Amino acid sequence: MATQVNTVTGAVSSDDIGRTLVHEHFQFGYPGYQGDSTIGPYDAEANIKIGLDVAEKVKAHGVKTVIDATPNECGRDVEVLREISERGGANIVCSTGYYYEGEGAPAYFGFRTALGTGEDDVLEMMLTEINEGINGTGMKAGVIKLATSKDVMTDYEAMLFRCGAKAQKETGVPIITHTQEGTMGPEQAAYLIEQGADPKRCMIGHMDGNSNVAYHLETLSHGVRVSFDRFGIQGIVGAPPDEHRVGTLIGLIGLGYADRLHMSHDKVNVWLGRKLVFPDAVAELLKTGTSRTFSRTSCRN
Repeated sequence: MATQVNTVTGAVSSDDIGRTLVHEHFQFGYPGYQGDSTIGPYDAEANIKIGLDVAEKVKAHGVKTVIDATPNECGRDVEVLREISERGGANIVCSTGYYYEGEGAPAYFGFRTALGTGEDDVLEMMLTEINEGINGTGMKAGVIKLATSKDVMTDYEAMLFRCGAKAQKETGVPIITHTQEGTMGPEQAAYLIEQGADPKRCMIGHMDGNSNVAYHLETLSHGVRVSFDRFGIQGIVGAPPDEHRVGTLIGLIGLGYADRLHMSHDKVNVWLGRKLVFPDAVAELLKTGTSRTFSRTSCRN
């Protein structure tokens, strides 16, 4: 049965979503980039131009929809996404949610939690952005983004997960997650289900950070979906080689999980703030890895 999916240009039937990249970033900035605007100013038009080029590339490989997994505090700009979508001819689904504690911006809602309203405030934010729109634009979030730290779900992150599960129960909007360095996948799935989330509408992300099939099977045992969404990012941030990812993926397909596996790249097209210069070895890994995976990775909707 077809459902309606919130995109930055309006609701789209799930029948029209097509081949989908499930976890990408048209732009991303670690919280604090705003304070470096003297040297790294924000240039929306330049970012739109880059996004349009990316839209053409993914469309050339049959991709019709891109889920932008950028959390609220990491540079999400729905007006930039709408321009890219309208001019580039690709569906873009944006997120509502906050990043994990170590690389997010926990101070704001942490302060509001100390005042006694934090959890209610987060839930209100998510529901408003899903049901009414973001920043008064009328553009509605189509997924809920959640994240955990390496080897632990902090109290702050657990609060966000509770809010995400409640928001999903009320709206039906899917949840997508960030797992740090191949950890906490089973724990995320278990906690979401404990909080009443629909496992069929939960996708545990960055699972290809761990090549242990048992880790994947434990996560999948909760009925959730998983994503292998860092193809092309290898040899850095604890990421295994793509060859290991492919081996794990093929194994899971052979075990009958093809209908619950999703793929993407987690590519950041624009890093917000001042120009980011990667060390030569890392730059080469990113360049060669991404160029390979655009041509060889099949994407599921």
